[in-house]
Amino acid sequence: MKNIFINNLTKKHKWISIIYLILRLSVIFIMLDEIRDKSYENVFLCILTLILFTVPSFIERKIHIDIPDTIETIILLFIFSAEILGEIREYYIIFPYWDTLLHTLNGFLSAAIGFSLIDILNKHERFSISMSPVFVALVAFCFSMTIGVVWEFFEYGMDQLVGSDMQKDTIISSFRSVLLNADGKNVPVTVNIENLTVNGDTWNGYIDIGLIDTMMDLVVNFIGAFVFSIIGFLYIKQRGKSTFLKRFILKFYTDKSL
Repeated sequence: MKNIFINNLTKKHKWISIIYLILRLSVIFIMLDEIRDKSYENVFLCILTLILFTVPSFIERKIHIDIPDTIETIILLFIFSAEILGEIREYYIIFPYWDTLLHTLNGFLSAAIGFSLIDILNKHERFSISMSPVFVALVAFCFSMTIGVVWEFFEYGMDQLVGSDMQKDTIISSFRSVLLNADGKNVPVTVNIENLTVNGDTWNGYIDIGLIDTMMDLVVNFIGAFVFSIIGFLYIKQRGKSTFLKRFILKFYTDKSL
């Protein structure tokens, strides 16, 4: 059984090995460049990225869970885009929507994991549970949103405790507030910011510290989770009929699947 599993896994992931090789070599070249520049924090990020690259294959070999090539590719590119391109190459600053794109992918991937866990239990002979497609999709959606919220907690904690800036600031030129209503009524008034001076420096707007960034992250996480929940729902309704949908669903290796 073990030999059959390993042979099947090797044949199935030949082209994934090429992606692994390209990404790992890219990370190693960047790490050598960071060592030369004595940017040891970035060197640590490179090492962390190489470790994270091993997680999908580790899960497949140790837990015997089949991660489809499509999802595995998305995971690898997500890790590379977040740690190497986003942090080291500063894509978060160069491209304003880079963070938004990654949070959307995070919502999608988290929903895939949550859905697959429930679907595996739903089909496993050891568990006598039978959930409707709508309920499984809903659980996957809620799982993804929970992961998104926990990650925002982590960003806030890092900003407050370590002094990082994971929750990026946003410059706004106007806002609405009940607090500034001169009549003291519970009616918001619009405040247009024409000029703002802070410590003698003139700013072209008010800085919103993290709130807009956090809410936007959760909104796009919602979109990613919702899209995958639809895919998961259709997968259960059309089980065995769509080869496209199978590319996004994790499952246990079995004798039949081999």
